[in-house]
Amino acid sequence: MTSPKITFIGAGSTVFMTNIVGDILQREALQGAHVSLMDINQQRLEESEVVFRKMVASLGVEATHSIHLDQREALEGADFVVVAFQIGGFEPCTVTDFEIPKSFGLDQTIADTLGIGGIMRGLRTVPHLWSVCEDMTAVCPDALLLQYVNPMAINTWAIAERYPNIKQVGLCHSVQHTAAELASDLQLPVDDIRYLSAGINHVAYFLKFEQVEADGSYRDLYPQLHQGYEQGIFPRPESTSNPRCPNKVRYEMMKRLGYFATESSEHFAEYVPWFIKSGREDLIERFGIPLDEYPKRCVEQIADWKDKLEEYRKADKIEVPNSIEYASEIINSVWTGVPSVIYGNVQNRGYIPALPEGCVVEVPCLVDRNGIQPTQVPELPPQLTAIMRSNINVQELTVRALLTENREHVYHAAMMDPHTGAELDLDQIWALVDALIAAHGDWLPGWLSGAKVMRVA
Repeated sequence: MTSPKITFIGAGSTVFMTNIVGDILQREALQGAHVSLMDINQQRLEESEVVFRKMVASLGVEATHSIHLDQREALEGADFVVVAFQIGGFEPCTVTDFEIPKSFGLDQTIADTLGIGGIMRGLRTVPHLWSVCEDMTAVCPDALLLQYVNPMAINTWAIAERYPNIKQVGLCHSVQHTAAELASDLQLPVDDIRYLSAGINHVAYFLKFEQVEADGSYRDLYPQLHQGYEQGIFPRPESTSNPRCPNKVRYEMMKRLGYFATESSEHFAEYVPWFIKSGREDLIERFGIPLDEYPKRCVEQIADWKDKLEEYRKADKIEVPNSIEYASEIINSVWTGVPSVIYGNVQNRGYIPALPEGCVVEVPCLVDRNGIQPTQVPELPPQLTAIMRSNINVQELTVRALLTENREHVYHAAMMDPHTGAELDLDQIWALVDALIAAHGDWLPGWLSGAKVMRVA
C-alpha cells in the first residue's frame, strides 16, 4: 500500500502538531507518510521540524517531511489537510478580545467559540480558512480537510457555504475528554462506559451515559451522577482537568436540564447568561469560574514550551505522545478502510432534525474508505435544543456577515449572544463592536473598516 501525503497548515503550533503527527506516526499503515509542514512563521516552523525529526528517529519509522512557508506549495497533491492556526495570536488579538470587552464591564473566560470574543475570532479566521480551501480546490481537490480551528461551528459553517465541494470535518476533543472526566468522578474505567452525544460543538450533551455490565447489559449512570452532585461528592477535584475550575457549572446545568454538557465548565459559563454577571462575585466564587482563563493559559503554555523545546533539542530520542485526538483515526480509516466512529462537526443535513438545516452539528460519524458519514440523532430534549438555538443564532449571523460582507450582522450577532445581551444594553453593544473592529484594524477583513488588505501574519 502506498503512503499518504498529509499537509499540516499551522505547523508552528508545535505542541498540537506533536500530538497529531505523533499519533499518525504510531499507526502502522501511516508510518511511511509524507508530512508537509507549513507555517508563516519561519522560526516556529523550524522548531516544529526539530520535533518532527526527533519523533521519526525515536519511533524508527520511514516517514518523510518537507517544510513550507508557501501554503499552496505545501498543499500540492495532499490526501489529507490538517488545519490548526490562530490568526492574530495571543498578542495582539486575544489580548484585545479580552481587554476591550472588560473595559465595557463584560468579563469572559475563554472567548474563542462564542460571545464577542468568538465573533471577532471568527471574523479574523474564516477568510484564511477560505484561502486554504481555494488552494485545495486548485491543487488537491479530493483531499479531506480536518479542521481544528476555533470558533469551530462558525468556521465549518462558513467553509460549507462558500466551498461546498471541499470534503471537511470539524474536530474537537471535548466529547472524549469529558467522558474520561466523568468516568474518573465515578471511579470507573472509561473503556467500560458507552455513551451517545449530540448537539453543536461545545454545546453538545450526553444523551446516554451508561456502564457496560459483565452480562452485556447497560446501566444508566445518570442517577449516580445526580446523587453524587447533590451529596457534594462530584465533581472530584482530581477528576477536573483544569485546577482553576472545579467543574461545578456543568454539574449545575445537569441538575437543571437533566443532561451533562460535553465542553468544560470554563467554556460553558460564557455560552449562557446565568453564571458571569457584573457585581455577582458570589456566583463566580460559588461555581469556581476562572475569569480571563485563556490569557492565563497562553502565558503558561508559552513559558512551558520554551523549556520543552530545549529538552527536545538536547535529547537524542524523545517520548512520542499518544493523544485522544481523532485525526490519526480518521486518516487511518479513510486510507485503509478499517472503520472507526468519531464525533465530528458537519453541516446539518437532517442529522439533528430539531436544529436548523445547514447549521453545524456535532454527531457520531462512521469513518471508512467512503470518508466521513454522519449518523442521525432524531430526537433531542427540547430544553437542550433551546440552548443550542441561542448559540446557533450567533453563529449564523456571524457567518452571514462574512458571506455578505455586511457589518450590520456583526452587531446583530453580538446582540443575540446570551452572555453579552445579559450584561450590556444596545448602545454598549454597538460601541463595543465598533471599539473591537477599530482595535483589530487590518487583522480583520477590509470590508469591516473600508481597508483594502487584511494581515496574514
